[in-house]
Amino acid sequence: MRVSRERAILVGLERKEGRGRTAVFAAGAAYCAEESLEELAGLAESAGAEVLGSLLQVRARAEAGTLIGLGKVEEIARLAEAEQAELIIFDQDLTPTQQRNLERLLDRRVIDRTQLILDIFARRARTREGRLQVELAQLNYLLPRLTGRGVQMSRLGGGIGTRGPGETQLETDRRRIRRRIRKLAEELEAVRAARAVQRRQRQAVPLATAALVGYTNAGKSTLFNRLTGAQAPADARPFATLDPTVRLLALPSRRRLLLSDTVGFIRKLPVTLVKAFRATLEEVAQAALLLHVADLAAPQAAAQLVQVEKVLEEIGAGGIPRLLVFNKADLLAEGEAESRAERLAASAGGPAAPAVVVSARSGAGLERLLAAMDEVLATDTLVPVTFRFPAEQAGKVSLIYRLGRVLAARYDDQGCEVRAEVPQSLKARLAAYLAPTQ
Repeated sequence: MRVSRERAILVGLERKEGRGRTAVFAAGAAYCAEESLEELAGLAESAGAEVLGSLLQVRARAEAGTLIGLGKVEEIARLAEAEQAELIIFDQDLTPTQQRNLERLLDRRVIDRTQLILDIFARRARTREGRLQVELAQLNYLLPRLTGRGVQMSRLGGGIGTRGPGETQLETDRRRIRRRIRKLAEELEAVRAARAVQRRQRQAVPLATAALVGYTNAGKSTLFNRLTGAQAPADARPFATLDPTVRLLALPSRRRLLLSDTVGFIRKLPVTLVKAFRATLEEVAQAALLLHVADLAAPQAAAQLVQVEKVLEEIGAGGIPRLLVFNKADLLAEGEAESRAERLAASAGGPAAPAVVVSARSGAGLERLLAAMDEVLATDTLVPVTFRFPAEQAGKVSLIYRLGRVLAARYDDQGCEVRAEVPQSLKARLAAYLAPTQ
């Protein structure tokens, strides 16, 4: 059965300040309003809407009551009537007053960019933790917007516990939402505590952790599947990955690490989401290495790089060592990928980081990426050692072959002597078998 899609019109605002384009991030890395509306269209379609058209208002400043002014509101109303649109989506955040005024004037549902992103997150959440995080963000967004949402919000409460002196249905709803917010916050705090315990347990076994971060739809999940052999969902929809996935990855040095695939970032990422997803984002902040994946072929790749670095700073991950991974090189002409990657790396805005060009779809460049991870990863560094194993412990040599790099091995009647490069953790684990010269 075919599900009907909501018919939507998009509305953007560009502040005119002497130039025709508005700097959203930094000089040289700007989104113009038209490009921002294109991104909004992708989000709307991902949420299940049918985009019928878009309108852009250019003003020196936002209008307090309607954001865009009454003249443009009338134009939107005529277009919505002609196209039989049910939904108006604004690219900017609306105040509760603006949203109420617009719904009254347009006689249609009006949502803003934050509400749209929250809806997408609600659709994508699969785990209990993800659902809790999304619900908390939605309720924090809804609370100041209850006033004036219809006659039902101003009725006197009916039922046990709602008939206080003069208490209205609106006040009852607010009280219920605040109670639910407190409960969700407590449950997520328990999740955060559990994650901290899991993190300490992982640290007891010396395995480094790395996290894939980047703008939404940069190809992180496809790269994650290529590197680990996982079957994580990967498609072109924004925020296709919401709940993080963790897999074991072996590096060329035989060191192993835990690699996690995380939710993609986006410009104007709602503050309520950043706060709600604190427990998940802490996994990024605790990683030993970040792989900042960028879409090399995206027209706004420079702006996307800057936005991701901004979010990493906000969550306390700004100082973590990282690699810039420029993905989708297969979409560019031969020879263009490397030069474009060099230019983008110079404009990234974060700490200086090595850059690698790859194609997660074809697998090109993945060997260079793994080698670069080996070089950058400081945790559990490789050290040269010589072990001497007695004959009854010769089976431990297999550990060195599996977790380290054997340079030479010599067997005799007393046992085996192995010269190798191994992780510091393995040296400590086999310290009893170090050769006397160690």
